[in-house]
Amino acid sequence: MLDINAYVGHWPFKQLKYNNCEVTIDRMDHFGIEISVISNLNGIFYKNTQPANKELFDEIQSNKKFGERFIPFAVINPIYAGWRDDLEECRTKFGMKGVRLYPKYHDYELSDPACIELVQLARDYDLPVAFSFRMVDSRQRSWMDIEEEWDLKDIVPIVKAVPDAKYIFLNLTNSIKLNEEEEMLLKSANMVVDTSGRSVNAFQELISRFGKEKFAFGTHSPILDYMTGLLRIESLRDSEADENTKILFRSGNAKRILGI
Repeated sequence: MLDINAYVGHWPFKQLKYNNCEVTIDRMDHFGIEISVISNLNGIFYKNTQPANKELFDEIQSNKKFGERFIPFAVINPIYAGWRDDLEECRTKFGMKGVRLYPKYHDYELSDPACIELVQLARDYDLPVAFSFRMVDSRQRSWMDIEEEWDLKDIVPIVKAVPDAKYIFLNLTNSIKLNEEEEMLLKSANMVVDTSGRSVNAFQELISRFGKEKFAFGTHSPILDYMTGLLRIESLRDSEADENTKILFRSGNAKRILGI
């Protein structure tokens, strides 16, 4: 299995366990997960995200097994000066295989020209771009944390602006309603949605709407637990998903979007 949505690092408003590479591998082994796509939570809160990417790089470099088990994604802030250099260093020196963007936390819109430029560059480098619909439940947030959570339709502007990029949508939450044009746009996009989010409770509906190639196992660990994202796959009846389809969810679709 391949977990397409995991983190190391800290969350300012919540104590986290299993939030470094060593203990994450212990959890992966316990639940039978071979590889995890991983980013550093600290980059969401640093004004300059690049030190967080360097932290992750250094941690992975500290043990050979980390490089064998983790696929690192860079956290990039496209409205911070020097972000192009950060992306280049992450890609060429740190060996990062994708980008994670946090518009709500870094305070920009998906329609911002810098965001569009970053996604275009990622497309040109064949790097997937990941967006999280929410990080933590806003009902339990600190007064210093953001309130806004995305609906599925809120991701449409960036897909419309750069329709030929590779997208990973994480922790799908709230409304999954789309108009016909929006639905066709997402169905035609090269994207996967991970299984960690609350809205994936309607998994069979989502599979029927978007197809079996659009979903991949993800945990949103260590903020969420390992089992929920997995149970959404394994609890599907044979009439809903045969074994070959479950293999796509466990790893096949993730491998396709990651190019591995």
